[in-house]
Amino acid sequence: MEHKPFYSVNQYYRELFGDKVYKISLNAGMTCPNRDGTIDTRGCIFCSAGGSGDFAADPHTSITSQIDSGIRLVSSKYKGGKYIAYFQAFTNTYAPVDRLRNIFYCAVRDPRIVGLSVATRPDCLEPEKIELLTEINRLKPVWVELGLQTIDEAAAQYIRRGYPLSVYEDALTRLKAACLPVVTHIIVGLPHVTHESHTACAKYLAGLHPHGVKLQLLHVLKGTDLADEYASGKFEILSAEEYVSTIVDMIELLPEDMVIYRITGDGPRKLLIAPMWSTDKKKILNSVSREFRLRNTYQGKRYHNGC
Repeated sequence: MEHKPFYSVNQYYRELFGDKVYKISLNAGMTCPNRDGTIDTRGCIFCSAGGSGDFAADPHTSITSQIDSGIRLVSSKYKGGKYIAYFQAFTNTYAPVDRLRNIFYCAVRDPRIVGLSVATRPDCLEPEKIELLTEINRLKPVWVELGLQTIDEAAAQYIRRGYPLSVYEDALTRLKAACLPVVTHIIVGLPHVTHESHTACAKYLAGLHPHGVKLQLLHVLKGTDLADEYASGKFEILSAEEYVSTIVDMIELLPEDMVIYRITGDGPRKLLIAPMWSTDKKKILNSVSREFRLRNTYQGKRYHNGC
C-alpha cells in the first residue's frame, strides 16, 4: 500500500475502484478558442503545438483505436485492466454537444474504461455540455480538469489565458452543483509569479475546495512563445530546491481530503528546453517526500468524490 504525506491520486483510485488504474491519453482532434481566433490565435504562451497533449494519441485514428494503442503501450508495466479515458489535447468541450456525445460515449462504452476525464477551459462549459457530462457520470465516473494555471491576474494576462478568475469560479460552482469532480491545474514557476503568489493560490483553492489539484512544473518547450522569452533572458526557471519547497508549502495549505493528482510533470524530451533537472522525475518525487519528513508533516487523507 502506498503511503504519501498527502492524499495521492493513486490512493484515491484504489479506494474508488479497488485497484490501480491507468489513464489513457486520447486526442479528439479539438482546437481551442485561444487558437482559432475566438479569443486569440497564438494559444497560451507555454502551450506546444500539441495543445498540452504531447503524449496523447494520433487524432486521425478512431477513439477505439487510440484506446487499443494506449493499452498496448502500457501493457508491459500494467496488468490491472482498468483504464480512464483521458481527453487531454487542447480544449475537450470546445465542440457541438452532438460531437462530444459521440466521442465521449465511444470511450465509456468500452468495457475496459472505468471512467472519463475531460481536460477543458472554464469558458467552454455551456449548460448543455455540463448536462452531457452529468448524464455520462451516471454511467461511469467523470472528472473535469480545468486549466486555471494561476490566480495572479497579471500572470494570467502574460500567459494569455484569455479569461478572468470569475469565469473559473462560475464554472467550478456549476460543476460542483452537478456533482462533477473538478481537478484544477496550476503551473508552479510561471514567470514573475512569487512564492507568496503560489501560497496565495493554494489558500484560494483551499477556500473553493475543488475535488483535486494538479501542481504542474513549468516547462519551457521548443516552438513556444515562452521559449523565446526564456532565450532572451526575460525570466529565470525555479531551481529544483525552490520548486520542492514551494510544492510542499502549497500542499500543506490544502484541505486533507483534496486529491493531489500531480506534483511535477513530464515535458517531452525532444521539446524540453528547461528545466533539465525535471527529467529526473523520481528524484523530484523523492525530494518532496524527504522535505515532508524533514518538516515532520503528515496529513491523514480521507476519500471523497464530489457529492
